[in-house]
Parts: sequence; C-alpha cells; structure tokens
Amino acid sequence: MKLLIRGGSIAAGHGVTKSYADILTGHLLDKKIEVINRSGFKETSFDGIRTFNEDIEVFKPDILLLHFGVDDAFQCVYRSEFQENFVQLIRLARIRFSPVIFLATSHIFEDPYDMDAVNIFYRSLRIVASDLGCELIPVDHYWAGYLKEHHLCHDDLILSDSRYPNEIGHQVIAEVMMKWLSKAFDNRQ
Repeated sequence: MKLLIRGGSIAAGHGVTKSYADILTGHLLDKKIEVINRSGFKETSFDGIRTFNEDIEVFKPDILLLHFGVDDAFQCVYRSEFQENFVQLIRLARIRFSPVIFLATSHIFEDPYDMDAVNIFYRSLRIVASDLGCELIPVDHYWAGYLKEHHLCHDDLILSDSRYPNEIGHQVIAEVMMKWLSKAFDNRQ
C-alpha cells in the first residue's frame, strides 16, 4: 500500500532534520505501507496542479494526503484559486486512480493577522472536504489542544519563522496524522 504526501514547505520538512513525513515513514514500516513525500519548499496548490502527473499520478497511491495552505496564504494565492486547485487535484486523482483522499490543515499562529490569513485557507479545506467527501485532518485544532494540555507556548513548537514547525511541532503533526490515517490503513488492508 502507498501513502503519498503532496504539499508545501511544512510537508517537505523545511528547517528540520526529521519531518512528520519521516516520522510517519518510521511508524508505517511495520504495516508495509510505503510513504512517498513529493512536497516542496514554498510550493503552493498551483504547483500541485502543475506537477500532478510526475508527483502524484505516476505513483498511483492508495491514499493521497494533500497538505497545502500556509505557503498559499503567504504567497498571495486567492482563496477562490486555492479552493479550485483542490477541487481539480481531487477530481484528477479520482478519475485516474481513485485513492482515499485526506486534506490537512496546519498549525495555528500566535499573530492574529497571520492566523486570519491561514484561517481563510483552513475554512476552504473544510468546505472542499465536505463538498467532495474527503477526510479532513484538523491539525490546527489538535495543535491548539496540544499547546493547552501540555502548558506550552507557540514558540515551543515552531522555528524562528512562525510559518514552520520545529521537530517537536512535526511530532505533534505526525500524531494527529496517524490518528486520522490509521482508519484508512485499517480499511484498505
């Protein structure tokens, strides 16, 4: 079974030596699930569309995890474009190889302006997931709960550039990803 992750800087593990994709790879070896990460630094949902054939279709994954949003928000992609790009990615995947599809939000931001910017994209993900019957992994909700439960502040889970989680932040993301993805693994095996 193959899990393919396609996203931007966070999914690519920018700024860390061990990303959430690396953590997932380690956890899923025993289940004989191959993790393929085709994410790139500063890539947006437009890049996902542009490279669909070589980064997604060629692998024909059983499970597709799309994790764009933060780079889109900070590179001035319009919400409507972002939403349409996800609709296109999902339709292409379903027509060509019919995977189980997950969409994921990312972490929360302390700066209210940054949070407002990414929330627009998180809402779009929720809309697309609901409209097209995809699973949504609410990383932002889990992240907020994790901070509160462990009495941490934002800086404990992010790099100096708040757009990017540190290695502990990637562990938090991997935890929530495993909780949601495990349902698909159990159903597909």
